[in-house]
Amino acid sequence: MARRALALCMAAVLALPAWAEKADRNKPINLEADRVTIDDAKQIAIFEGNVVLTQGTLQIRGDRMEVHQDKEGFKQGTTWGAPAAFRQKRDGYDEYIEGWAERIEYDSRIETMQMFNRAQLKRGQDEVRGNYISYNARTEFFQVTGAAKTAATGGPEGRVRAVIQPKSADKPPAAPPVPLKPAEALTVPREDAGTRLK
Repeated sequence: MARRALALCMAAVLALPAWAEKADRNKPINLEADRVTIDDAKQIAIFEGNVVLTQGTLQIRGDRMEVHQDKEGFKQGTTWGAPAAFRQKRDGYDEYIEGWAERIEYDSRIETMQMFNRAQLKRGQDEVRGNYISYNARTEFFQVTGAAKTAATGGPEGRVRAVIQPKSADKPPAAPPVPLKPAEALTVPREDAGTRLK
């Protein structure tokens, strides 16, 4: 029974966001932690102590991970750390998305990821930092906010910071295809003395 609950809870944390490598969903989940507590009746699993969860290209690390499942089967996972971190290959791209925060939450019902306190998200060479980052996988909408207390005093930690790399200039834009027109009349090629078609 505990093994079934553990498998159910592990699947719960991995209702993968839209950017995720789709093949990861079919990979086995590997989990390491110092302690695991499972409450089957409440559908809660708690993993504590150097928690490392791996599934395909996805890796989540933290000091504590808590996974809940509601009656409809939707899952919510929260990971805490100093900082908690995740890393996963983007589907269809040769790049990873990585994130760090003191607390990372994912809710499969509304397909949102929220990162709290000293949040940082990196995709390829692009990067954004703030006190809070929210991402909606359905709408692909990001929201980043700074810390209110230090923002009012002008402290650098209170502001949102972003680095956005320019698009690669290596590849010129694709030229439109050349339209082909059928010939109006075909003629038989001339036969020269030395070039005869057989």
